[in-house]
Amino acid sequence: MVMENSTTPATPATDKAQQPAAEPVVTLTPAACQAIKEAMAAQKLTHLRVGVVPGGCSGFNYDLELVNDTKAGDLVFNQDGVNVVVDPMSAQYLKGVSIDFVTGLQGSGFKFNNPNARSTCGCGSSFSA
Repeated sequence: MVMENSTTPATPATDKAQQPAAEPVVTLTPAACQAIKEAMAAQKLTHLRVGVVPGGCSGFNYDLELVNDTKAGDLVFNQDGVNVVVDPMSAQYLKGVSIDFVTGLQGSGFKFNNPNARSTCGCGSSFSA
């Protein structure tokens, strides 16, 4: 399946104040978009929330969650039919991050390429900025 790489402001899911991102905070690969669309359809959810939470061996963990609504102040954009939501605190750590969906012998999952990370843990699920 060929997917175009386009980014447009997302249609608001709620009447809460949200801010369309001037440019995407994160970039999803076509494989990530496809996996997210399938999960959203199966769970009947409309948005992918991408965030950063304290934890892990390097200081921060990436957090992905499928949701139906946004919160005040969220940055919202659409990439290839996926509504992506990022909170302002996480945006500073996620700027320029690329998210891929990979499949290998040990399973499949999302892989983050963060050009802002000063270091990452061995498994790649946490980072320091």
